[in-house]
Amino acid sequence: MSLSLSELEDELVKLGEKKFRAKQIFQWLHQKRVSDFDEMTNISVQLRGLLNQCFCIKSLFIAKRLESCIDNTVKYLYGLSDGNYVETVLMKYNYGYSICVSTQVGCKMGCRFCASAIAGYVRSLEPSEILMQIYETEKNAGIRVSGIVLMGIGEPLDNYDNVVKFFRLISAPEGNNLSLRHVTVSTCGIVPKIYELAKLRLGLTLSVSLHSADNDRRSEIMPVNNTYNINELIRACRYYVDETGRRVTFEYAVIDDVNSSKADADKLADLIRGINCHVNLIPVNKVKERNFKTAREGVEKFAEYLQKRGINATVRRTLGSDIEAACGQLRRDALKNKENGGAED
Repeated sequence: MSLSLSELEDELVKLGEKKFRAKQIFQWLHQKRVSDFDEMTNISVQLRGLLNQCFCIKSLFIAKRLESCIDNTVKYLYGLSDGNYVETVLMKYNYGYSICVSTQVGCKMGCRFCASAIAGYVRSLEPSEILMQIYETEKNAGIRVSGIVLMGIGEPLDNYDNVVKFFRLISAPEGNNLSLRHVTVSTCGIVPKIYELAKLRLGLTLSVSLHSADNDRRSEIMPVNNTYNINELIRACRYYVDETGRRVTFEYAVIDDVNSSKADADKLADLIRGINCHVNLIPVNKVKERNFKTAREGVEKFAEYLQKRGINATVRRTLGSDIEAACGQLRRDALKNKENGGAED
């Protein structure tokens, strides 16, 4: 599943097969979504046997599935072949379905308001493991997604090579053929990779987790700021807009008594002035191990401050609040359950 069409062609030629067979196999994998080589009925029995000897098709299993009674949001806890877990969230909008996928098992970034890093970082996901979150969710829900957000567990740009390969696979004309204009990649601010991504001109939407316009305050809640400070990050964002022509989204979790004042809003407006951008204000998710909180009226007031300064700002609609749809919490609970010898639902 992680092989591009050209890589698959090379592998088949090494096996003494015709190159055109690669396209047939690629279509079986990414269009018909088969999970077994023996389902590839226009491939000879001999070649299917060879594929079974030399390759495998990655699979995930649903360890837990929670469906919201409020808004039809569905959260999946997927089990990987090595016993680890990742989370995926399916969201329904008026225009169709959007899916939020994970790119790593755990996260290294250590943002203080996030649950993803609490259970620890294990490894990065392979392109196939990112893809399969989409394919398995579509199969289970009986739908096709129209938008993809890389905003689940993990920092996508810390898994840069595999994530870019995932982009190539999900958009391949011979396969799923999804336009990357419908894909958003979220980063806490890995500045060198933002420059690299901009140069690829893939048509992606870049979403940057900013959460403060003050260097000292941002470093307190987002350790990555100690490596790539706000000024470096904003320069990279301006470059991304100039290079790609795409608007940048700034994610800002409004946290009471941390970054929620009018002075904070003014500093943010000054920082991003002149950038083609949108500010997405987020009521911070409740995490058992953290004491951060957000009053809804405080988020709306913050939006008003920004709008008066001419900044395009909206408050994110809260989805799946009754199923803890914020990333990281199901994985953390599953690991605790495993440590205690319990079984998953």
